[in-house]
Amino acid sequence: MEFVTAAALKQQANEQPQRFAVDAELQGRSERQTKTGKPYLVLTFADATGSFGLNAWSDAPLFEAARGFADGTVLRLDAEWTQNQFGLNAANLSWEKLDSDALEAFHAGDAETAERQREAWKAITAFCGSIADPRLSALVDRFLDEFGDRFRRAAAAKKNHHARRGGLAEHVAQMMRAADAICGVYPDLNRDLMLAGVLFHDCGKLWENQYPERGFAQTHSVYGEMLGHIPLGIELVNKLWHEVADSPAATGWLALDPPSETVRLHLLHLIAAHHGALEFGSPTLPRTPEAFALHYIDNLDAKLEMVKDAYAESNEIAEGIFEKRFPLPANLVAPLPAFEGDPPAPPAPPAPTDTLL
Repeated sequence: MEFVTAAALKQQANEQPQRFAVDAELQGRSERQTKTGKPYLVLTFADATGSFGLNAWSDAPLFEAARGFADGTVLRLDAEWTQNQFGLNAANLSWEKLDSDALEAFHAGDAETAERQREAWKAITAFCGSIADPRLSALVDRFLDEFGDRFRRAAAAKKNHHARRGGLAEHVAQMMRAADAICGVYPDLNRDLMLAGVLFHDCGKLWENQYPERGFAQTHSVYGEMLGHIPLGIELVNKLWHEVADSPAATGWLALDPPSETVRLHLLHLIAAHHGALEFGSPTLPRTPEAFALHYIDNLDAKLEMVKDAYAESNEIAEGIFEKRFPLPANLVAPLPAFEGDPPAPPAPPAPTDTLL
C-alpha cells in the first residue's frame, strides 16, 4: 500500500486502477440525485496539499457511513483509484478514522508544502520590509502584526488555484516577485504601491477562504458570504489606515508628497479594481498603471498555477496532449523543454585593415 497526499493522488491516478492510501479530512458533503433519481453524496476531502471530491453512490458502503461522519473527520482512504474527466473514483474502498499519533502527523502537514510556505512568508516579509513610503510601510507592518497568523492559514481560492491552507501566502509571494521584476522593467510604476497592493488585494479572503487554527477544511463566514473579499478588503485596509494615521507612526505625514489621502485612495483602488472587469466582481475598472499591472500579475499567477495543476492531473489523451481542465479554455500541449546544449560561439571580431581614412 503506497501512501500519497491529495495532490499526489490527483497527479498519479489515471484510467488504470492503482492502489493508494490517502489521509484526508472531510471538508463537506452535498446530496444529489442521478438522472434515474437515485441519491448519492459528493464528499470533499482535503489535506495540506489540496482537496479532491469523491462520489459515494447509494449502493456503496461509504454512502451510509459518510452520513454519520462529522465535518472535520480525518479518514485513511485505501482504494484502487482511477481518474477521468469527471474526477476521481475509488473501487474496493476501505476506510478508518485516524487518531493519536497518526492524527498529529496529519495535522502537521507534508514537509514539502510546509517548506514552500515558509519560503513564501520569508519573501512576503522581505518585500514588505523594502517599502520606502513610511505610510505604506507602517500599514503593512500593522497588518502583518495583527493578521499574520490568519493570513498564513488562508487559501487564495475555494478551487481552481492555490485552493489549500496557506495558498494565499504562496500566491501573494509569487505576485510580489513578479511585481518587483516588472517594476524594474517599467520604472514609472510605483513599486511601493505595487507591493502594498499585492499584499492587500486579496486580504478579504482572510474571511472568505479561511481555515481554523487546526485542520485543512475551509470554513464559511457570514461576512465572506454576504460581502465577498473585495468589499471586505477595502473595509479592512481603510480601517487599518485610519488607525495607523492616528498613531505616533504618522508623525510627519502631513509634510509628505504625494499627500496621504492620495496614497490611501490609490491603494484602495488597487483592491477594488484587481479583478479587471465589472462582470468578474470588481466594483470599478482599473484606472491607473498600477491597477492594470496588478490585475495582470494576479491573473498570470492564477493561470500558470492552474496550468501546472492541469499538466499534473489531466489525462494525456494523445502523445503530448492533455485533456482540458476547467476553467482553462482548451486542451494543453506539452511545453517546450529548455535548450540544454552549449550556446553558439560569439561571432569573431572583424579583421583589422591597413586602410587609412
